[in-house]
Amino acid sequence: MGNLPDIEFLGMSISLALVIPIAAFGAIAVATWAVLDQMNGAREKGRRLDLMSRDTRPEGEKAGSTLTRTKSLLTGILTREAPKFAEHIKPTKDKDINALKARLVAAGYRKPEAQTIFLGSKVLGLLGGAALGGALFLVLNGFSMNTLIRAGIFAGIFFYLPDIHIWWRARKRKEEIFLGLPDVLDLLVVCVEAGLGLDQAMRKVADEMKKAWPVLSEEFNLCTMQMQMGKRRSEVMMELGKRTGVDDLRALATIVIQAEKFGSSVAQALRVQSEAMRTKRRQIAEEKAAKTAVQLIFPLVLFIFPAIFVVLVGPAAITVVNEMLPMMSENDGSTP
Repeated sequence: MGNLPDIEFLGMSISLALVIPIAAFGAIAVATWAVLDQMNGAREKGRRLDLMSRDTRPEGEKAGSTLTRTKSLLTGILTREAPKFAEHIKPTKDKDINALKARLVAAGYRKPEAQTIFLGSKVLGLLGGAALGGALFLVLNGFSMNTLIRAGIFAGIFFYLPDIHIWWRARKRKEEIFLGLPDVLDLLVVCVEAGLGLDQAMRKVADEMKKAWPVLSEEFNLCTMQMQMGKRRSEVMMELGKRTGVDDLRALATIVIQAEKFGSSVAQALRVQSEAMRTKRRQIAEEKAAKTAVQLIFPLVLFIFPAIFVVLVGPAAITVVNEMLPMMSENDGSTP
């Protein structure tokens, strides 16, 4: 292949003579996988032709079915293999177990095997990251101390990936609950004022908000199910606030409990809470808008001002240079 130059990547010198065969192998592997997947899909379509001809799902749902099958496959693999590895890092203290359970519930994972899958995925990530990082840097650098250190960094990153996923999912759920709660409370007020009890109103709201705010619909469905099983409404509402970790839902639970305790109007309390939440959302939006001017300084100085400077000063600088060159050449010719 001749003498190919080296390229720099993450402070390392990599020879193109090594990169090109690896890239070619990866391209061939991906192409082979795509062809086999297409052939397998064609056979599956042939076996289920009648079913597919009657499929009336929207295009977006059809496109998402492949992703759903992939998630189901990964979940099945983790459910089967995770218990073997989860025992090594399973917490032993009740406090740590409850804290882990609360984190998973806040992220929406309530199944009994959620803790085992989470812990097992951490161990599998550790082993997979160590193997991937070790193989990658062993090929690039050979066996050395730097290879071991970088493989350890890879393993640590993959070990904490499930924690990052749980944190991100819990954050998105809290944000969705915070944004959708005023609308849910407005519909809840309408149902209560129409003559429904609070339990029936919550069930109706859960059914109506299933597409608009699925997280709140899921939480309200769980609350109604718990109340049907005989739990007191105050306990259910307090568990709702604690389970989601959203302060507004905790305040809502407190308001409902106090309204029942003192005999005040639940609809009026819900309306006041809804208005307070809308005011809070508006204040947060105003705060973010006020910070925008300060945050725009950095992109303006780094990216926009240099471009404007070049556009405005560039032609003048070219003109000055063109005018100065003849004068400089005349001065040079007139000197003895």
